[in-house]
Amino acid sequence: MNTLPLWVPMILMSSAAYAEGIAQPPLQLAAEYKQQDASLYRVSEKLDGVRAYWNGRELLSRSGHRFSAPDWFVAGFPDSPLDGELWLGRGNFEALSAAVRRYQAVDSEWRNIRFMVFDLPASTQPFEARLRVLQQLIPSSQSTYLQLIEQRLVNDNAELAEWLSQVDTDGGEGLMLRHRHSVYQTGRNQDLLKLKQFQDAEAQVLAHLPGLGKYQGMLGALLVETPDGRRFKLGTGFSDQQRQQPPPIGATITYRYQGKTSQQIPRFASFMRIRNEEPERP
Repeated sequence: MNTLPLWVPMILMSSAAYAEGIAQPPLQLAAEYKQQDASLYRVSEKLDGVRAYWNGRELLSRSGHRFSAPDWFVAGFPDSPLDGELWLGRGNFEALSAAVRRYQAVDSEWRNIRFMVFDLPASTQPFEARLRVLQQLIPSSQSTYLQLIEQRLVNDNAELAEWLSQVDTDGGEGLMLRHRHSVYQTGRNQDLLKLKQFQDAEAQVLAHLPGLGKYQGMLGALLVETPDGRRFKLGTGFSDQQRQQPPPIGATITYRYQGKTSQQIPRFASFMRIRNEEPERP
């Protein structure tokens, strides 16, 4: 493993201090963008990947499960913690999720996956300083599977909106904004923001509702429940294969929507995918 050079102006926690006995890694979580001044942030594309945390020895999911990444995949990764996302390219979330959840990694699947890094969670420096460290640390690893995601500066909110429109046209999910002078804080806060054309959220599958007409004999809709106890039917966004083999009862799914009704029910809700970071077991 590579170690950080002595000149790096930052303080790192020992990876062993949080790698042992802690179920969930200390990740920063994003709040919603609400017209904050975009010029105060670094902006990157929001990837449709799987969040991952490198603790200096292994890759962990957001919920603390260890990904069975091949040894050759993480060879050369630094000893310092990294916050990022496993990614297989736009529109390939299902294939990525299947690959990283396997109890035993399949080399041919991992060859096309990249760990896209966007932060140094153990550093006490502001984001601009952390980014400068990453810009030297990632290339020095000489790993082809470790990449630093582009962090742009934008002049104003109009330029931000233009970029969001282009990302949406190209099939991307949206944008992430990191305050240029913020320190890394565990949990959800306003220094990390997400911006998308559509909002998304998660819900638990309660029941399969039968289809009618061309969907007779298949799934018509899911009855789902949000974390705050609101129930609604989710009937669009499914492929024919997903209607024949719908998400199982009890699964957590991600859906997209456009605003909410006066009863706080999502408008125009559409299925996106099953959310499952836990590895398969033999």
